[in-house]
Amino acid sequence: MMNFHEKYVRLNRQRIYAREYPGAEPAIILLHGFPDNLHLYDRLVPRLAPRRLVTFDFLGWGRSDKPAAYPYSAASQLLELAEVIRQLQLEQVVLVAHDASGPPAIDWALAQPGQVAGLVLLNTYYCAMPTLRAPEAIRLFSTPLVRTVARPVSRLFGNFLFHRMFIWQVGRFFRDPEVREKFLPLLYQQFEADPSTRPAFFRLNEDLLPTIRSHTTMIPALKEFKRPVRIIFGKADPYLNAGVARSFHRLLPASELFLLPGARHYVQMDEPGEVARLILAMPLAGGP
Repeated sequence: MMNFHEKYVRLNRQRIYAREYPGAEPAIILLHGFPDNLHLYDRLVPRLAPRRLVTFDFLGWGRSDKPAAYPYSAASQLLELAEVIRQLQLEQVVLVAHDASGPPAIDWALAQPGQVAGLVLLNTYYCAMPTLRAPEAIRLFSTPLVRTVARPVSRLFGNFLFHRMFIWQVGRFFRDPEVREKFLPLLYQQFEADPSTRPAFFRLNEDLLPTIRSHTTMIPALKEFKRPVRIIFGKADPYLNAGVARSFHRLLPASELFLLPGARHYVQMDEPGEVARLILAMPLAGGP
């Protein structure tokens, strides 16, 4: 295990848990989606040395605060990311976005291009794309009419139904059984030990479709983004799939596309060595 400094970044009254690994600039910030936490990058972090690294749990996840009344959304996560960058005094950064962290990471990059040394997209999404497909469990809780039934049913059966759904759905995101057996419990324990994670899960699901629809208006800005971008997708992910990766590649003129055969949704778990190599080898932009 690499040495890191634990930090708490404050956003109003809430605390965001972060880990900072010392190393060479520019810092690489690793962002998780849902229902994940910073352990999603445990296999990747050691392979990114000797770079300065930052991982953190968005509010509602992992070791960060989980306020019940917080407006969990992509817009709120954008504010959380901005505070992590500001309070850790990060200047030039490489943002690595996976899954639901795509919208806040890309929005921050579009708003602050002079601070972006590079942008890495790992099996993520941003706006409507022809082949984009939500995982079955996410569709269950994000589709407006369906979720009105799914949420009360999930509460009725408590941890049993939620546990079975999580293990089945998230388990499919891993390629290798031994990696799944080690890391799936680390991702699930936040639900098992702390039911206060549920509001973040439900509200981010509610926010999913509106976020995708609203970002269609940002397509012209994507086409004008000139900072270096690497799109690194697990090719075997049936949800945020190779078609989504190719759509990103068309929308981001400065991007390079890499599809890793056999890797699934958790590409950083399935192929940490190759993902690290591609991140460390990418050309980086200088100042503004």
